[in-house]
Amino acid sequence: MLLKMETNIRTEKKIENNQESSPLLLRRRTNLKVSKNVPNSLHGEQVAAGWPIWLVSVASEAIYVWTPRAAHTFEMLHQISRGARSTEYKAKDTLTSKMVALKKVRIDRSDSVSLRSMARQLIIMRRLDNHPNVIKLEGLVVSSKNKKYYELHLVFEHTEHDLSELAISGGTKLTETQVKPYMLQLLSGLEHCHSLGVLHRNLNGSNLLFDDKGILKISGFGSASFFDPNNKKPKSNRVANLWYRAPELILGATDYGVGIDLWSAGCILGELLTGEPIMAGRTQADQLHQIFKLCGSPSETYWRTSNLLYKSLFMPQCPYKRCIVRGRTFQTCSLASLQLIHLSVTPLLLYCGFFTVKPSLKHSEA
Repeated sequence: MLLKMETNIRTEKKIENNQESSPLLLRRRTNLKVSKNVPNSLHGEQVAAGWPIWLVSVASEAIYVWTPRAAHTFEMLHQISRGARSTEYKAKDTLTSKMVALKKVRIDRSDSVSLRSMARQLIIMRRLDNHPNVIKLEGLVVSSKNKKYYELHLVFEHTEHDLSELAISGGTKLTETQVKPYMLQLLSGLEHCHSLGVLHRNLNGSNLLFDDKGILKISGFGSASFFDPNNKKPKSNRVANLWYRAPELILGATDYGVGIDLWSAGCILGELLTGEPIMAGRTQADQLHQIFKLCGSPSETYWRTSNLLYKSLFMPQCPYKRCIVRGRTFQTCSLASLQLIHLSVTPLLLYCGFFTVKPSLKHSEA
């Protein structure tokens, strides 16, 4: 796969230097496919429609039936956030007068790992399309002016708020009536992702957006990955924000499933109910120590039989007992909410007693 991708990059450079290349030549040179869900005959048509060869060769499925958007059809308003490889802006789509979020991404042309990661993110976003609780990728703007970097603008629907604002807004705790709509929508969105073979792997308050009507959208799929429980393959354990990272990831697991997302969801639930992160470690060792203090440590049998990479580094000298009770941390929480936090990986999460009363989605309650 890596060799194919490097071939694509070299091929694109040749064609960029020959703007008179015929459609037939383009069709032959783009006959390298990663996506199996798009007929190979369409690759040349996608290039002819204006998509760059490097994008067609690695993410043809993601741009299926789309045409590239032009940068001048968006009016930049202001910067929302900035990261190491991307910058996000609020913008106005001048064709529809709709507000959108534009995420500008730059990928070094020689960095095939980042290129594959971006391709995977685009394919995942298209696969998850049309769920009310998953952010929608609405289009792409491409640029080939920079000879060192590939540049993309990802066009997302725009939302004004994220859940981290609720958790830290003046230290005010939300009531369970206010928390229920957000958690129900989060678990519904996760169920959709997992049913389509997608792990998010970086759930936290900043990646959970909501609008003025209280509609929640899962975003931040840059670390997301495909998974197949019937065909397990090793995956990176260096994922998820530390405060929301499942203990098996800290212990070095590479064979994991939906449990890592549900762990993060449980941490988010605890944070919304208490008004602060329930396990805020400074290092991986400190995070695992805080997890053991609250949730208890695994049994001796678990430590003895598991083959986790770092178990010898983190196995406690004395076992910890589970203490998710109405103590100092959860003193105002109901029995139903504690039962939800207690639940292991199970499809019954959405039918827990916490959701017995149908929640209102009106933002005025929050």
